[in-house]
Amino acid sequence: MNIRSLVLASVAALSLAGCNKAAAPEGAAPLKLSGSVDFPGYTGDFDMFEIDPKNSRLLLAGEESHELEVMDLQSGAIQRRIIGFGVPHSVHYNADTNEVLVLDGEKPSPVYDAASWTVKRAYTLPAGADTFGNDPARGHIWLTSGGKDVPQKESNITELDPKTGKLLTNLHIDSEHVETMAVEQNGPHIYVNLTDKNTVAVIDRKSGKIVTQWPIKGAEQNAPMAMDELNHRLFVVTRKPGMLFILNSENGAVVASFAAPLRCDQVIWDAANRRIYVTGGEGYISVIEQDDADHYREVAKIPSMDGAKTAILDAANRHLWVAVSPGESGAMGKVLRFDVAPR
Repeated sequence: MNIRSLVLASVAALSLAGCNKAAAPEGAAPLKLSGSVDFPGYTGDFDMFEIDPKNSRLLLAGEESHELEVMDLQSGAIQRRIIGFGVPHSVHYNADTNEVLVLDGEKPSPVYDAASWTVKRAYTLPAGADTFGNDPARGHIWLTSGGKDVPQKESNITELDPKTGKLLTNLHIDSEHVETMAVEQNGPHIYVNLTDKNTVAVIDRKSGKIVTQWPIKGAEQNAPMAMDELNHRLFVVTRKPGMLFILNSENGAVVASFAAPLRCDQVIWDAANRRIYVTGGEGYISVIEQDDADHYREVAKIPSMDGAKTAILDAANRHLWVAVSPGESGAMGKVLRFDVAPR
């Protein structure tokens, strides 16, 4: 039985009942499929997730069906499917104001009241507004825009105050394809994947300037990124071929590397369990465990589904949510819930 068949059989046998949060027995799988939610009529690809903990919601940008999915954070049950967007890429929940900002790469980006789902205002952001990194010390986010999809020959990294829509620091980047970033919470740097250049750019956010660039050697199209700031490690995934590179965030040196699933859209650092989850369209999740800052082991390849590329970790509830985009497989759009076993 292939990976896809295994997953479909597992999904059919499982309900969306709450998971057991007791410590996992020794040798247990790090992830266990515990539920699935169907999205009838969804076409194309999903993009980024967000968690709204105050209202116990899971939010998902429906990039190619032009909608926002609002789900119950515990069960995964669909609460709303809001339509009418241009190209919704990312979702930012602001706990201070209880607002949801949807970054739209084509239309003005709406800000919703998270209690009533009424639109309070909308921001005209740079064309192609896509992904972002949080900068909670300032109460701001840093967003990417521009690039080949607009189309533009350059991209931008822009500091945005999500409460007011004011655009602050703006950095022009000589790259047609900029992807995910990692923002230091206790340091001055932002790390950004310049996908068409096969490099990681290091930005000083005070000056808004690139201070250095690190080439990714032996692979191309670095896109997803995550960070273990405590141990000064960056996790960078390439798509040609699928590879995970673990970099020293102080000097760019490669600490370790592993094969990764193809068509990867997400790499996640689980600090509590010292694990890396790499999700890709190839139909499995690669799980890497950190023994210490310099030593890592691949401990499992967890079956998912074709097109299961985008994910988010709900650490508080020990769930990993994975969106299955039907754009590649032509199957039903889904969101899978995995229970996370503690180490």
